[in-house]
Amino acid sequence: MSPKDNFYKVKHLYNRAGFGISYTDLHKLSRKNITKVIDGLLKEQKETDDITLIDSVASKQQLLMQAGLYSKKDLTDDEKKQRQEIVRMQNEKSRDLNVAWVEKMINTPNPLREKMTLFWHGHFACRSNNPMFAQQLNNIQRANGLGSFKTLLVEVSQSPAMLQYLNNQQNRKGKPNENFARELMELFTLGRGNYTEQDIKESARSFTGWMYDKDGSFIFRPNLHDAGTKTFFGKTGNFDGENIIDIILDKPETAEFISRKVYKFFVNDNPNEAHVKELATHFFNSKYNIAELMKKMFTSDWFYNPENVGSKIKSPVEFLVGLSREFYVTYNKPQVLIQLQSSLGQYLFNPPNVAGWPGGQSWIDSSSLMLRMRIPSLVLNDGEIDFSGKADPEDEAVIAQSRTATINANTKIKPKSYVDAKADWPKFLSTLPKGIKPVELAEFLLQPKLNEKIKGMVGDNKGLKSTSVELTSMPEYQLC
Repeated sequence: MSPKDNFYKVKHLYNRAGFGISYTDLHKLSRKNITKVIDGLLKEQKETDDITLIDSVASKQQLLMQAGLYSKKDLTDDEKKQRQEIVRMQNEKSRDLNVAWVEKMINTPNPLREKMTLFWHGHFACRSNNPMFAQQLNNIQRANGLGSFKTLLVEVSQSPAMLQYLNNQQNRKGKPNENFARELMELFTLGRGNYTEQDIKESARSFTGWMYDKDGSFIFRPNLHDAGTKTFFGKTGNFDGENIIDIILDKPETAEFISRKVYKFFVNDNPNEAHVKELATHFFNSKYNIAELMKKMFTSDWFYNPENVGSKIKSPVEFLVGLSREFYVTYNKPQVLIQLQSSLGQYLFNPPNVAGWPGGQSWIDSSSLMLRMRIPSLVLNDGEIDFSGKADPEDEAVIAQSRTATINANTKIKPKSYVDAKADWPKFLSTLPKGIKPVELAEFLLQPKLNEKIKGMVGDNKGLKSTSVELTSMPEYQLC
């Protein structure tokens, strides 16, 4: 394969498996065999890479205090203030956690690991008003994102964030709550049409007693567990939650459901069913090894077919992270990252519902596209921006401080805010080869094949900095 062909392959790989690639790294990796490049991406990271922003000891103490306050019928004024202060601190920590993860994606030397964490974050969509629970679930997805799907599934299912979100804390013998059991099959493993209502009922009975205690640790309560015989997918026994997960994983439909979601996220919004089946068979035979699934996909010739290149709309987070990595952007007011997410419709840790963000064409409407096309010049030139996003009521509480400005008791205006970001232009320009032409820069920064209109627009050299801002402000930059 010619270095030019490999150049485009590696660029496509890093746009999908990560958040883009610098010209220097692209030039270097283009000389390697693509399989070796993929192996480098998948290389097992030995050290832990957890986010440790939220101190678990302090959070557990806060949880115990909160549990005590909520158990009281009548609170004193001081206790009411104490409860409000705990909620205020949790909201503040939740914002900090959001920013910490975005900055981790921007700065990570392990882009595939963070891209997988982002994928599982949407797959196992979950909201928690407790930042320790949210951080814990995020770390579970990061640690297991390229490992065993069974381990990932069990740990997510036992996380306080998910147990709380899907009401398994209320699932007990004699009074089963079916919410978790239903979503486990419908959204996390099998997909609709591959189970019955009776399967949900029997599964819910098996997960009774899976709870978390007052300090936020998973606990199995045998006295609340239904130890009776259950029949699930034609098998009968005294099943518990892990038995149910094993039976679900024994069904090839699970491998196909996960493979299709992976395909839609990493390859194309319109799945090629023959390619999905190829991935699913490999995934099932590897005993649900996620790294094996990803390697099979990235090494397949069809992954690099023209219809799969420059054909996906970047999610808001992929767009913001990619732009920030590309131009080595630092944010002096990281709060703006939350405002941008909210305005663009993907507020991390706050999915719209348990099905997650729909993705694809839903990322773009007339207002969000206009904002997306303005963001590069605002971020790269520290522009002024109006925020009028898509936040839902739960998001409003989190971003209220910066969402509106009050002139007087009766009048509100949209807030204006300087992005207060700094792109490292000398560093970016130093990665480009000497004498690079504007059209070559366009070929690097944009994924879709250049048309004559784009070639004409960048044909007259305005300088690499101006050309870069112009290119990143084009609709084509929204595609990867």
